[in-house]
Amino acid sequence: MNSHMTPEEFRRHGYAAVDWIADYMTNVADRPVVSEAAPGDVRAALPPHPPEKGEPFENLLSDLDDIILPGITHWQHPGFFGFFPANASGPAILGDLLTGGLNVVGMLWWASPAATELEEHVMDWMADLLDLPERFRSGGPGGGVIQDTASSAVLVVLLAALNRATGGRARAEGVSGRFAVYGSDQAHSALEKNVRVAGLGESAMRLVRTDPATLAMDPEHLRELIEADVRDGVLPVMVMATVGSTSTTAVDPVPRIGALCREFGIWLHIDAAFAGVAAVCPEFRWIHEGVSEFADSYCTNPHKWMLTTVGSSTLWVADRGAVIEALSILPAFLRNRATESGQVVDYRDWQIPLGRTFRALKLWAVLRWYGAEGVRAHVRHHVALAQEFALWVTDDERFELVAPHPLSLVCFRMRGADSRTERLLELLNADGRIFVSQTRVNGHLAIRFAIGATTIDTEHVATAWQVIRDLADRAGTCEMERT
Repeated sequence: MNSHMTPEEFRRHGYAAVDWIADYMTNVADRPVVSEAAPGDVRAALPPHPPEKGEPFENLLSDLDDIILPGITHWQHPGFFGFFPANASGPAILGDLLTGGLNVVGMLWWASPAATELEEHVMDWMADLLDLPERFRSGGPGGGVIQDTASSAVLVVLLAALNRATGGRARAEGVSGRFAVYGSDQAHSALEKNVRVAGLGESAMRLVRTDPATLAMDPEHLRELIEADVRDGVLPVMVMATVGSTSTTAVDPVPRIGALCREFGIWLHIDAAFAGVAAVCPEFRWIHEGVSEFADSYCTNPHKWMLTTVGSSTLWVADRGAVIEALSILPAFLRNRATESGQVVDYRDWQIPLGRTFRALKLWAVLRWYGAEGVRAHVRHHVALAQEFALWVTDDERFELVAPHPLSLVCFRMRGADSRTERLLELLNADGRIFVSQTRVNGHLAIRFAIGATTIDTEHVATAWQVIRDLADRAGTCEMERT
């Protein structure tokens, strides 16, 4: 039987694990982007029962190469253009290692003061970088917290909004009555899912139509829906405005939406999960128009576009009391003098679970390594690459752009029937050199080309464009053969 790993054994195996990660980061571009594993391949390569006796750590690293890597789609690959980026970096990975080493449970300030206070401080740094309003800072009535995902952030603020809208009845008596939650037909599916989780039911979800040209929420339709609900005795709870939609990075008109929310007393949440990071650059802060004046809550994900590993979603609220009132439960085993003094933040009251890791550590590592200057350069580089790619698409008569592309996502399609774009998608993702994902824009199938890998450069985008052009020839030939 293996005994506990000694510090010296940990040091030796830790060096080997870091070497493995460094080699992976160096060589990831040499691998196919998308896993070629068939369903069940990975499990078939694993033993049916856990080992009776402990094994050397070297065996695990060997199995990473032989079993795990063939089943990995490489999100850090410079040919990964699908979904949105999850661009990790060395400082973030080391921050994760340090987080695991300390392994604190930061549910209360008392449980580890540094875990709470560093998070408060880093969230104020982030608010400064993104030029968010003072009321979102820790010294004001609100504050910031790091959630695991933007989906969790939506649930937290939805519960706070529901409790506020019902005057506390939602917390005291549970959900009863008829409610409405509003988001555009381009809003993230997390909104509808959390409406269900919160117990409001699918009937509470209101999809607001969007402008066909901009794909942004139509405020006039939002007004119509709200007024109809009020007439029918339905209680409006929350509007989620999207700044950088998942489908096309559409930006909703927050000032007009915010004015409506203020008129009707509705909580306004801003979902800027991907695009919000762009506001580190002054030239992109137009995406935050209306946020300072109207937002009750705001979320963006450093783990998408700010070089931080997954599990870093930054959420700010204008009124921390609304969140705490909706979520706080203090059993006897958590009581302590610091909490009762009212002088500290207990992040257990700002999230759904009780437990939480030292979430700020990896974001702190990223900010200290890159600095504001480095993060701005990272964002600007990706936006410039996307604009160049969009020009190439425009100059090729076989393709058309289907949505505005102000940041680092370009949505395009082959002209003609959707079957041509569908065939091109099949060819691209079977080819293995690049990975793209799809969406539908104004009823048509489109290709999403999301630029965001940590190490991506012009040569990688140019190679991807050449692959697309070559396979488009094949897609067109296949279409002619079918007809």
